[in-house]
Amino acid sequence: YLEALTERTGESASIAVLDGTEILYVARSQTRRLMTLNVTVGSRLPAHATSKGRVLLAFLPEAELEAYFDRTAIARYTDRTVIDEGELREILAGVRRQGWAVVDQQLEEGLSSVAAPLTDQNGRAVAALSVCAHAGRVDSATLRSDVLPLVVENARRVSAVWNRH
Repeated sequence: YLEALTERTGESASIAVLDGTEILYVARSQTRRLMTLNVTVGSRLPAHATSKGRVLLAFLPEAELEAYFDRTAIARYTDRTVIDEGELREILAGVRRQGWAVVDQQLEEGLSSVAAPLTDQNGRAVAALSVCAHAGRVDSATLRSDVLPLVVENARRVSAVWNRH
């Protein structure tokens, strides 16, 4: 599924799980194009500044989300990084309502991504799938209109496959 997404979009696709205050990459399909962010399976990134992290945070039970905010320092990575807890909580509420997240250059300048949850048989988000694109190649509008539907559909398909096993 990740390789097909990378082939179709020309951008990297990955799956991550929440591990403490970070996301942990568990699968990745790398584009051949130059990307500035160099992550591999096993890499960790701050949850609040990534689309996968926001999806995973948004679908946490309320007590777990409170625990996340109690133990994390919301660091700034670019001038676009949301570091205000209230604003981040509003964003997470929006992600929960719409079922997906978009992050535009909040972890690294020039890097944008869209993510959707992978759910278990009970509908809980257990991982997140995303496509990450260089903003110079894929603008925010195209990311939402062309890439996001593919991410949401593939997340649904991967969830279905996982839940059959």
